[in-house]
This record gives sequence, structure tokens and C-alpha cells, in this order.
Amino acid sequence: MAVVVVTDSSASLPAELAAELAIAVVPLHVLIGDRAIREGVDPIDIDYSSDTVTTSAASPGELRAVYEQAWELSGGDGVVAVHISRQLSGTWEAGRQAVRDMDAADRVRLVDSLGAGLATGLPVLAAARRAQGGASLDVVYDTAVAASSRARTFILVNRTEQLRRGGRLSSAAAFFGSELVTKPLLQIVEGRLELREKVRTRSKAFAKLVAAAVDAAGEDGAAVAVQHLGAEDAAQTVATQLRDLVPGIRELIIAEFGPALGIHLGIGAVGVLVLPGGCT
Repeated sequence: MAVVVVTDSSASLPAELAAELAIAVVPLHVLIGDRAIREGVDPIDIDYSSDTVTTSAASPGELRAVYEQAWELSGGDGVVAVHISRQLSGTWEAGRQAVRDMDAADRVRLVDSLGAGLATGLPVLAAARRAQGGASLDVVYDTAVAASSRARTFILVNRTEQLRRGGRLSSAAAFFGSELVTKPLLQIVEGRLELREKVRTRSKAFAKLVAAAVDAAGEDGAAVAVQHLGAEDAAQTVATQLRDLVPGIRELIIAEFGPALGIHLGIGAVGVLVLPGGCT
């Protein structure tokens, strides 16, 4: 058999890629009133401007069920679970609790991706491709850890109020981002979402976003993802620029942010996620 790679729905992997590489995906939850809706499983109709909509991590029980199924599918080769940054979600900690109670705990390895969205998804792809090639549990795990440490995330949002409500940014950063004339460019550093810089206009902010991604990609080829929420035209424009500007670009994915991230980022968000060296 082969090592099975698991992730959560925040990784935003296109369904066809997840199916092709036999990646198991655990849904996170969107909370609307008294309803808990599973991202990627249940139909979701969201008012992204509402301050009553929030999110929650997968539970230890949900994660354990998927880990155990993955363990069986691996035929004993093992499981590598790569999750959204523990600084941004309780999913990794829930996974740790789930593994602790499993009989095969020594064959299930958890990885904190130190990112979110396709900054989690790209390391997942790197690990799953290595697993598909017959690599051992240690090699697949090391691949996921190394890719997670290399991945870089840059996100342009219209306003930071939703991030502030969810506790994803400091109050000071949220204050600066609330100025109508300022467009906040964010980045993830060691798993935490931080304000990178304030830009006066959206056009200049997009230029800064592209420049940051090109710099992070380096000269030796990279996998790049562009994500957005309700900003497809802007995402396509950014992707076109990156195709031209990133030397030896190895892979380019364009996808929407799922609800579990979109609720915190807000309509109009555009992110670029870069994995120097690519996913192979």
C-alpha cells in the first residue's frame, strides 16, 4: 500500500487533485446561528458581512475517524496529517488529541503547516506526490515539514474588521487597516497572520502583492497559488502577471478561499501562496 496524506478543508485543494492523490480531507465548520455546517460537505449560503457567522475546528472525534480510515487504507504504511496553522485554528490541537487515543498513534504523524489556504495545500500536494511514489512514512513526513517551512503567504484584504472580530490580527493592526484610504497587505509569519504594510490605493497594493510573491518565489522555480473571495477578475490578473514574472514557475493553481477562511478575510480578498522549489 502507500502512506496516506490527510488535511482539512481550509487547505482549499481542488477536488480533482485531492481525488487523484487519494488525499483525505476533514471538513472544518461554519457556524450560522445554531447550525454547524461542514465546509465542502454541506450546502452553505453565507452573508460574509454578518458578524454572527463564525467558524470552528474539526473535533478530535471527527479527526480520529478520518485518521483511522486513512490508517486502514495505508495497509499499515502510515498517515501524515497536514493541518492549518495552530496559531489560526484549533484543528492541529484537536488532531493531537485524536492521535493520542489511537492504537496506531506511532504511525500517524501530524504537521503544522504554519499557513492557511493553499499555503497548507501546496505542502499537502508535495507530501501526497511523494507518498504516491512509494516513499516511506519518514520521507513523506519530512517532505511535508520542509515544504511547510518554505511556503509563503501574502493576502490583500479590503478591510480587517472581520479578522479583528475573529482575533486573527492584533487590535493595532486592525485599526490601521480600518482606514478607508488604506489597503492592508498581510502575510503569515511562523503561523501568525501579520500586517506586512499599508498601501494607499488598491492598484498599488496589488503591485506590492505581486512583488512580494515574486521575491518569495526565488530563481529556481516555484509552485504558486492565487486565491480569492469574490474577486475572480483580480485573481486572474495577478495569476497572469505571476506566470510572466516568476522564473521557471512549476505549477499555478487558481482557487477560491473556502468559507472557513473567507469569513475572516471578507469579500474581495486576494492571496498569493508560494512554495519555492515546487511540490515535487
